[in-house]
Amino acid sequence: MDDGSKPGETLTARPLVTAYEAFPELERLFLGATTEIWAGFRIFDLRTKLRSPEGRAVGESWFDLIVHRLRAGVRIHFLLADFDPALATPLHRGTWRSVRQFCAAREMAGGAGLDLLATRHGARAGLAPRGLFWPGVLAKIRGQIQALRELEEAERREALSLAVGLRPWIRDPLAGGFAFRLCPVPHIHPATHHQKLAVFDRRALFIGGLDLDERRYDDPRHDRPAEETWHDVSVVTEAPDCVAAAQAHLEAMLGGQPPPPPQSRGNPRLVRTVSRAGSANPFRLSPRPMIRESEAEHFRIFAAARQLIFIETQYFRHRPLARALARAARRNRDLQLIMMLPAAPEEVAFESRPGLDSRFGEYLQARCVRKVKSAFGPRAFIGMPLRPVPSRSASRDTALGSDIVYIHAKVTVADDRAGLVGSANLNGRSMRWDTEAGVVFDDAPTVAHLRRRLFEHWLPPDAPAAAYDLATARAAWSEIARENTRRPPRERRGFIVPYNVRPAEEFGQPVPGVPEELV
Repeated sequence: MDDGSKPGETLTARPLVTAYEAFPELERLFLGATTEIWAGFRIFDLRTKLRSPEGRAVGESWFDLIVHRLRAGVRIHFLLADFDPALATPLHRGTWRSVRQFCAAREMAGGAGLDLLATRHGARAGLAPRGLFWPGVLAKIRGQIQALRELEEAERREALSLAVGLRPWIRDPLAGGFAFRLCPVPHIHPATHHQKLAVFDRRALFIGGLDLDERRYDDPRHDRPAEETWHDVSVVTEAPDCVAAAQAHLEAMLGGQPPPPPQSRGNPRLVRTVSRAGSANPFRLSPRPMIRESEAEHFRIFAAARQLIFIETQYFRHRPLARALARAARRNRDLQLIMMLPAAPEEVAFESRPGLDSRFGEYLQARCVRKVKSAFGPRAFIGMPLRPVPSRSASRDTALGSDIVYIHAKVTVADDRAGLVGSANLNGRSMRWDTEAGVVFDDAPTVAHLRRRLFEHWLPPDAPAAAYDLATARAAWSEIARENTRRPPRERRGFIVPYNVRPAEEFGQPVPGVPEELV
C-alpha cells in the first residue's frame, strides 16, 4: 500500500485514514498470515464485503476470508466483546450473530483452527445501583418483548435466538407468549471491551479505532448521507517490542490471566486502559481501574507540547484531560490547539430518542470545550466537519445547512514529538473503565507524517502552506473555517467549520450522583 511517505523515509507506524484504507489493509494482513492470528474487537461482522483485489480473489465477504485462512491452517484466536443484554440489546445480538458466523466458518473449514471467546467485561454494579436502575432496565426489556411480538414468526425466533442474555426475563418464548419475567433482577454491566487490534504471526500489529462492519465503511470524500459517514484512523506497525506487548495483552485476555506489565522499551509503545470488577460494596457502580496508560500518556503529551496539539476524538468529556489542556495553555503562551469533534454524538445525531446518558455526555462535553476555549482563547481552533452539500434536515445530523461528517477517530498529535492512535476516546469511560488499546510513538517522521495525512484529509486541496506549519496552522484553519461559514454549502472549501457548542449546552443535562465515567 502506498502510505504517502516521502522516498527513503522510514515510518514506525503506517496510518490508515478511513476504512477505505484500513479495510483492504486488514484483509491483506489476514491473508498474509501463515501460522497464527490473535485479535480483539468490539464488533466484527463477517457479512462485511471484501474490498482489496487480494480479498476478492478468495470470496465476497469476510466469512469467505475466514474460511480460507482456517483451511490454510492458520490458527485464529479471537476475542469478541459482548454487551449488557438489556441495556445494549442490538450490540448484544450483533455479538452473537458474529459468534454464529465464526462457528459456521469453522465448520466449513473442517472444524479446527478457531479459538473464539465472546465475553462481557467482568465488572457488575452492586445491589443498590441495580435496584435504582431496575425501572429503566424493566422498560428496556418490555420494549424488546414488544418488538419481538411485532415480528413475523421466523424473524421472532431469529431475534430471540441471538438475544442470548435476555432469555431469563422472557417467559415461554417458544410457546409464543413473550411475557416478562420479573425475577431475577438483572445484573448491570457498566464497562465493556472497546479495543480494536490484531497481531499477525507475531510480526505485525493492526490497531486503532476501527471495528469491522458495513456501517464503518467510508472513504476520504465522505460522499454519502450523514448517517453513513464515518471518519476513523488505525495504524499498522511491525516494531517488535510493540507487537510483542500487544500479543501478550491478547493472550492474557483470552487466557483469563492478569494483564501483563507495561511495555518498557521500544517505539511505538502499546498503551492500554484496563479495569476489573470492583469490591463487593452493594453501592458500587464503577469498575476498579487497574491500568490507565492511555490517560497517563495524554497527560504527558499535553504537558510536553511546545507549539501545537492536534486532536480528533469522538467524545471530549473527561474533565481531568480538559483541565490538563487548560494548564498546558496557561503555562505556555505559545502553545496552540486544533481539535476536531463531530457536530453531535452518533446517538444524538442519528437516533430518534437519545437517552439521559446522551444528555449527560453532552453536558460534560460542553463543560470541557468551554474550559479549553477559555484557557487558550484565540490560540484554539475547535472545529467540526461538514459535507459541502446542502441538507434539509432540521435535526442534529445537520449544521449550517449541511450534513455532518461523523468522527469516530481517536488521535492525539503534539508538535512533531508525539502521536497517539488507539481505541480510547477522551471521555472518562475510555480513560478509566473500558478495555482500550492504542500505540504512542515519538519519532519525528512518523508523527509528522500522521499529522500531514490528517490535515490533508480535512483541508481543501489548495490550502496554503501556512495551514500545515506548526506555528501558523491554527490561524490558517480558523480562517478557512470562518470563510466556510460565510459560504453556501456547495462553495465551501474542505470540510471544516467552527464547532458550535451551544446545541450541546442546550441539550445537555447534569445527572447528580452518576459517575462521569459512565458516559
